[in-house]
Amino acid sequence: MNNLLVLPLLLPLCTAVVLVFLKNSVSAQRIISAVSVLLNLIVGAVIVQQVHEQGIQTLHMGGWMPPYGIVFVADMLAALLVLTSALVSAAGLFYAFGTIGEQREKHYFYPFFQFLLAGVNGSFLTGDIFNLFVCFEVMLIASYALLVLGGTKLQIRETLKYILVNIVSSTLFVASVAYLYGVVGTLNMADLSLRITETGQGGILSVIAILFLIVFGLKAGLFLFFWLPGSYSAPPPAVAALFGALLTKVGLYAIIRTFTLIFPQQLFDIQSWIGWLAAGTMILGGIGAVAYGDIRRILNYNVIIGVGFIAFGVAVGNGDAMNGTVYYLVHDMIAKALLFFLGGMMITAAGTDKLSEMGGMIKRYPAVGWMFLIVALALVGIPPLSGFPGKLLIVRGGLGEGEYWLTAIGVASSLIVLYSLIRVFMKAFWGEEKNTAPDAGNDPKARISWKLAYIPSVFLLLIVFILGFAAEGIYSYVSQAGEVLVQPSLYIEAVLKE
Repeated sequence: MNNLLVLPLLLPLCTAVVLVFLKNSVSAQRIISAVSVLLNLIVGAVIVQQVHEQGIQTLHMGGWMPPYGIVFVADMLAALLVLTSALVSAAGLFYAFGTIGEQREKHYFYPFFQFLLAGVNGSFLTGDIFNLFVCFEVMLIASYALLVLGGTKLQIRETLKYILVNIVSSTLFVASVAYLYGVVGTLNMADLSLRITETGQGGILSVIAILFLIVFGLKAGLFLFFWLPGSYSAPPPAVAALFGALLTKVGLYAIIRTFTLIFPQQLFDIQSWIGWLAAGTMILGGIGAVAYGDIRRILNYNVIIGVGFIAFGVAVGNGDAMNGTVYYLVHDMIAKALLFFLGGMMITAAGTDKLSEMGGMIKRYPAVGWMFLIVALALVGIPPLSGFPGKLLIVRGGLGEGEYWLTAIGVASSLIVLYSLIRVFMKAFWGEEKNTAPDAGNDPKARISWKLAYIPSVFLLLIVFILGFAAEGIYSYVSQAGEVLVQPSLYIEAVLKE
């Protein structure tokens, strides 16, 4: 057993509780939050290395062996996502220092930030499907607060819609868990995999599997993404970056874990269902990305395209595709966070999010412009940046399985991403300079704010380069994660062994 596995959940949870009592001391909240996320980053890196060297790590809470007790499991997929979440949250926290504003800081921004991180990490590490539901709810309740914090009319309207959608999906989630327990009598994921294979009740289990696909699809923004563009446009950029980088990825992780481990393929052709949903998501997301003329919506629809592309890898399901899915998932979390950071800086600089009212910002903010161009190319999959290895592996896997139509849609979605983001770059940074917000350099407070915004952005940009240039070394970790997804017996044996 490895007691380190509880720390990615316990550290932010305890930090959040402490911060609740420090409402009026912004400096203390900042220091404690920073120490917590940096400790989480170290713990995440240690867990990844332990899994790489020693194999899948488990923690049986209270000494109760599966299927009776609560179990935490870190295979390489979960470990990599915990580490990536730590990187994104560390960057997001320091970005928030310079952009979120003192009013939000005094109204529990940092405790809710930590609760969100606890829910995200718990979702990745739990080996029990009911505790997955619990961690989802911790994450969602924190996201409700972060979404409405500030109290603008737009935030209140979008929060109501966001809460309603998630209440419906959470109700379906707990009902699905109840039905599943009623059929097989266990909720431990490894034990579920064995029992479902043995029962042979294809009809009812197929219905339950479809219910889980609907639930996780809603939470990931897979096809049923109608709630996402508006909801992610309402909060400030620091919060939107966390949502775009982390929340949809938890839903995708749940889809990957559920349909590679729990539900065997012989029940029904789940991959074809996911393939159709992925295709629809990429097509509709692409339409949205080119149809709108404001930065917030364009970035949000690019999140949707990314969700569809990752689901494309899951639908193909062979070794190359699963390795590519893991690699692209890690890249997408980093790149989307950076994209939202830069989008927020552009909106602040121009005083508007309308592309038609922007122009010529490359003169005042060249670093923001060139960073935006680089991350756009990374999201397209231009070598040697971070998006290339994952996209190459997924496309190769799709061609190897004969999924030519789905692969063609995936490649076309990359061209749409290129067009939508280059359009933003050209209209915002080139051309004639238009009315912009006052130069940040003339305001000492704004200058400090911009420094705190630049540092985490450069940090994530370096990771984008590292994921591309060091792809060969990183692939040894990624392939270890893909191996468990293709051979779920490795996960089952690690969890259920005495």
